Amino acid sequence: MELRHLRYFVSVADAGSLTLAAEQSLHTSQPSLSRQIRDLEDEVGTPLLTRRARGIELTPAGQAFLEHARMVLSQVEAAAEAARRAAHPAKPCFAMGFLTGHELTWMPEALQILRDELPNIDVMISIQYSPRLARALLNGKIDAAFLRREKGMPELAYRVLVKEPLAVILPSDHRLAALKAISPRGLAGETFVTVSDTAPVLRVVIDNFLKRSGINIKPAYEADHLSMGMSLIASTRGVGLLLAYAQNFLPSSVTSRPLKGETPTVELVLGYKKSNKSPILKLLLSRLGELVDRVSRKTH
Repeated sequence: MELRHLRYFVSVADAGSLTLAAEQSLHTSQPSLSRQIRDLEDEVGTPLLTRRARGIELTPAGQAFLEHARMVLSQVEAAAEAARRAAHPAKPCFAMGFLTGHELTWMPEALQILRDELPNIDVMISIQYSPRLARALLNGKIDAAFLRREKGMPELAYRVLVKEPLAVILPSDHRLAALKAISPRGLAGETFVTVSDTAPVLRVVIDNFLKRSGINIKPAYEADHLSMGMSLIASTRGVGLLLAYAQNFLPSSVTSRPLKGETPTVELVLGYKKSNKSPILKLLLSRLGELVDRVSRKTH
């Protein structure tokens, strides 16, 4: 009895037909397959299937044999996979997430730090909105993420990377663009573009800032992401408040100006699940100071 006999028998049982198994699964001729099954039955010493006009039917012996045949084939495959793993050990894998728009700044430096120490690791990258990254951390789909400090997730820990100030984003030929800095009250009466709930932390900061400044502004549009916000600002000739990093992505039709007075900031943090014991995560956390220094030198 050989493994091929078991594979043939299982294929016939699954297909319910010698002809279908020969043509679709085994790519052999039906007469050849029939001979293989008869050889197997001779070896076992009892009929395993009954041939009928519309296919085959397993005998009670065939039903019993099928269960053990599947088990044997499964064990053989497991043994082969174990041998392959032993011969070619899998590389350690580390999954990182980046808040949309920040991957250009932070990803190259983070990858460089990891690969300086661990050149043989595989790094998987995910670029998403901050709430989605936080949920991925909770679910164990990613190990570390550059995101906002999302609330209601006590299982996560955060390390502050940088505090990003708000800035006014407006058309390059807007009358307010002639100013070096814009007061909050200067935004009153303008078509206002704000961020949607895809960025809940930033939305709360913007709303609270406008409320504290005594400005009654009802947003005319909500943007789901940075490029959408800039497109809305350019097409409606409106103004918006975004974080200063947006200056790195502005088209020529849109510009930015700082706010006058005390400017609110939003933290960019490195988040991770407290229960994550990954040694690669431990390495990244130990090098965060160096990471921040590298990014700071590159952006200033």
